[in-house]
Amino acid sequence: MAVYTEVTDEELAAFIAGYDVGDLLSYKGIAEGVENTNYVVHTTREPLILTLYEKRVARSDLPFFVGLMEHLAGKGVPCPVPRHDRKGETIGELAGRAAALVTFLEGFWIRRPKAEHCARVGEALARLHGAGADFTGKRTNALGPSGWQPLFDRFRDRANEISPGLEGVIADELAALLPAWPQNLPSGVIHADLFPDNVFFVGSELSGLIDFYFACNDAFAYDLAICLNAWCFEPDHAYNMTKGRALLKGYEQVRPLSAAERAAMPMLARGAALRFLLTRSYDWLNTPKNAVVSPHDPIDYLRRLRFHQSVGSIAGYIGEAP
Repeated sequence: MAVYTEVTDEELAAFIAGYDVGDLLSYKGIAEGVENTNYVVHTTREPLILTLYEKRVARSDLPFFVGLMEHLAGKGVPCPVPRHDRKGETIGELAGRAAALVTFLEGFWIRRPKAEHCARVGEALARLHGAGADFTGKRTNALGPSGWQPLFDRFRDRANEISPGLEGVIADELAALLPAWPQNLPSGVIHADLFPDNVFFVGSELSGLIDFYFACNDAFAYDLAICLNAWCFEPDHAYNMTKGRALLKGYEQVRPLSAAERAAMPMLARGAALRFLLTRSYDWLNTPKNAVVSPHDPIDYLRRLRFHQSVGSIAGYIGEAP
């Protein structure tokens, strides 16, 4: 359950009174999520989502995250809209945490995505990239290539506890990727964490994108590579070519990839797999056994990484000549 910080009825009622959203009727913790505490809040006017930002989210990053959501929503991207309090602020404080209220989005995330869902995600990601073009906020990708080696160093001596030989696999991959990482690709604001549980659907129609708390400035194609990893592998860890083709074609219907982006896709996908292998490995070794959220199994991303290592061109993801 992702409720790390409990709030009292009195605290929340006072917080809601600071907004022109009606009176508090009820609230309930949301059991999904990893980084922050979330509640669904019902007022006399509307349902809302309340987020309390926990320690892993730097308070200095909050204006970027919240401002980005407001900007994208204004451009027609289906994402939560931050509510301003009576003082005009979008970030307040509740129970000793920075907090924000945003609009409630209808829909559910898809546990077993189909190709049609992947196509809609590709389209939405490309529209997000376009809509963020004139967003003035800047945030470095702390979990980009420059952060991989330092993160690995924090658990390297325990990596083989996860899987025999994992230390060597990661060390070799860092040695291969870091010197050859693609440079000067088209870049801008990216989501950087668009997993299935961050995308809502009503039927086969995409109704919302959520959880912008890894958003940053980086290569658009890297964001797409993250989605290839997140959406196009089956529970048995096999890559699904039909889903990959749908995701990439959906994206290119809105924003065609450049020749350089297409050529870089296998390496970007390897890097995306390595990024999540690193973060999940660190969490696996450092999350207390009695934690309210169980860490994700990092071996899932070791398997994805091995697949990407076998791919020589973008054709390996779509089954067609590049």
